[in-house]
Amino acid sequence: MLKEFREFILKGNAIDLAVGVLIGAAFGDVVKAFTTGIINPLINAVGGKPDVSLKLWIFDLGVVINSALSLIIVGAILFFIFIKPMNNLKKRMEKKAEEPGAPEPELPADVKLLAEIRDLLKNKA
Repeated sequence: MLKEFREFILKGNAIDLAVGVLIGAAFGDVVKAFTTGIINPLINAVGGKPDVSLKLWIFDLGVVINSALSLIIVGAILFFIFIKPMNNLKKRMEKKAEEPGAPEPELPADVKLLAEIRDLLKNKA
């Protein structure tokens, strides 16, 4: 995967990268809306919102713990709703691509003739 990424960067596909960033931002908005509209109400209905209060001198570590718990819960839900099904779909698509397909159509007569002429010229040289 790192090799492919390096090849992608070295090709200089700035347009592909820009499109990827824009799609990622748009998808981030979809994930945020999904989380706010569906996942958070579901979590609040089932177990309530995690609320840890831990003040240490002037620092409120409870805020950090709350954020970490929310991240873990939302991450787990998103993993099982988006990532796991996408990985399964990707595996199926790769498996389907590996299956032998229909045989390639036979070359037209003129293409065969040109290939023979090319081979004869190659052998003379």
